[in-house]
Amino acid sequence: MSDAIKHECGISVIRLLKPLEYYKEKYGSAFYGVNKMYLMMEKQHNRGQDGAGFASIKLDVGPGERYISRQRSIAQQPIQDIFAQINSRINETLLEHPEYADDVALQKKYVPYIGELLLGHVRYGTFGKNSVESVHPFLRQNNWMHRNLIVAGNFNMTNVFQLFNKLVELGQHPKEKADTITVMEKIGHFLDDAVAKIYKKLKKEGFSKFEASPQIAERLNIAKILRKASRDWDGGYAMAGLLGHGDAFVLRDPSGIRPAYYYQDDEVVVVASERPVIQTVFNAKFEDVQELDPGHAIIIKKSGATSIEQVQEPRERKACSFERIYFSRGSDAEIYQERKQLGRLLMPEVLKHINHDTQNTVFSYIPNTAETSFYGMVEAAQEELDKQKTAEILEHRDTLDEKGLNTILSKKLRTEKIAIKDVKLRTFITEDSSRDDLVAHVYDVTYGVVKSTDNLVIIDDSIVRGTTLKKSIIKMLSRLNPKKVVVVSSAPQIRYPDCYGIDMAKLQDFVAFRAAVALLEETGQTEIIDRVYQKSLSQVSFEDKDVVNYVKEIYKPFTDEQISDKIAQLLVDETIQTEVSVIYQKVENLHKACPKNLGDWYFTGDYPTPGGNRVVNRAFINYVEGSLKRAY
Repeated sequence: MSDAIKHECGISVIRLLKPLEYYKEKYGSAFYGVNKMYLMMEKQHNRGQDGAGFASIKLDVGPGERYISRQRSIAQQPIQDIFAQINSRINETLLEHPEYADDVALQKKYVPYIGELLLGHVRYGTFGKNSVESVHPFLRQNNWMHRNLIVAGNFNMTNVFQLFNKLVELGQHPKEKADTITVMEKIGHFLDDAVAKIYKKLKKEGFSKFEASPQIAERLNIAKILRKASRDWDGGYAMAGLLGHGDAFVLRDPSGIRPAYYYQDDEVVVVASERPVIQTVFNAKFEDVQELDPGHAIIIKKSGATSIEQVQEPRERKACSFERIYFSRGSDAEIYQERKQLGRLLMPEVLKHINHDTQNTVFSYIPNTAETSFYGMVEAAQEELDKQKTAEILEHRDTLDEKGLNTILSKKLRTEKIAIKDVKLRTFITEDSSRDDLVAHVYDVTYGVVKSTDNLVIIDDSIVRGTTLKKSIIKMLSRLNPKKVVVVSSAPQIRYPDCYGIDMAKLQDFVAFRAAVALLEETGQTEIIDRVYQKSLSQVSFEDKDVVNYVKEIYKPFTDEQISDKIAQLLVDETIQTEVSVIYQKVENLHKACPKNLGDWYFTGDYPTPGGNRVVNRAFINYVEGSLKRAY
């Protein structure tokens, strides 16, 4: 995206199903799990660059022996920093005790981080300060092994304040209102309750406290705990958790908003936010990596027994479409084809804007993440050029000689690398005019490949705020002096805030919203703004299930094309002499390209959970009142 936005986190869970000695013998190291977790996290680096965290649990350790290790970092390269610290600790221990080097039992007992159960997290913060205290995994400690809880997730909750209040009603005193803490404490409450009930029953059966411990581990019903804990959650989530004695779980929200995939063989059980991560790290086939169904949890007991259990009733599947457009790795076999299709489906509209003149058009993309959609668009453009060549040959078939035929056949589509990102801008200058000048030079442009008679078509993943386009990209492209610049977005117009994990919370940030408001002003319909404001205010005390998204009325008077045209006007200033037009993907084509990920609330305002409508109305109230507060 030319407009950088922060987005979902990534989770990784590895459960080794064999003794550590097995991995030492087969793979040459008892650190097999740690090494694989490093790869899993690095392969999901695209999902989080603000921070990273790692936790491990050793199974079947004796009293007094450390069995939980955790490391978190907000360094510039947090994953590398974490594993540098882990390696340093491990190497330091082995140097002090060389006798541990070939003895796996001693390594497990005395070397930190080596365990059978591992959890990794990469964070792209959407809320709160970027301090190490905000970095997952979070740890809820207790002297009872079963009550130790480690949680990490890819999620946002829309109703965190209600959840917080319910914890207070249960008699708890949470240390803060952050949704991660609130969610962990909710799980922890029902975990404590379950442990207490099982122990009470075991006591009646004649078990001593010492004898009860392994029985509790065996009898804990993780699905039941999660069912109670998540009953009131409103949001999108893939929630991972480890219990101190060795149980583990990953729970996915009922609408399937946030992604989760799993793989199992006789050596490991693995869960991650992306399929190709598992495929690459464990050399697994596409068909062997399964998607966790919405509302379900994969539960791995201490024994290694693994099951998929329904925790909440699945709703209509609304998996996040932005996963397919941009966030997930394009190396996924399905995602790669979907992104190409997104580009292909835009071509009919592109042809209208260039009057079908493919011969005098240069096609390119910006940024690099738009490359796959670019391939699809170019394939469709090539098909159009082939049709034109065929028509020309048929038209002149009676008079064509060999030279003329070769002239027609030699016509090729023109594709170029137009923009190259030079450096990451560091906004050390805060004065606006100076900063704008810096932004305008973030990209280098390729000179000499565009003529003044050419159209220049540039495809982007999505156009969110339009800031980088206006201040940098369009100014840069205009220096090439093309006849026309056509900016193409593989995503539809982003009109509504996200509240499930992507940092898009303020309506005024969206260029599509600003365009709609500008059109209302130009057409004398500003009373709609006040009407929507009053309707939104009237619902503040409603239950979430009764709230309606009235912000849709802001866009209703205008067609998609009218808003796109107004966006094009907003993205240029008096210094731009080149004609500029903007094309957005149509929502129906998005669904056609990504049929399994129909979560489109950013574009349509159709939120998959009741809390979404409350968030969008609150965002509109904040806009009208000039408040910069978060809508959730």
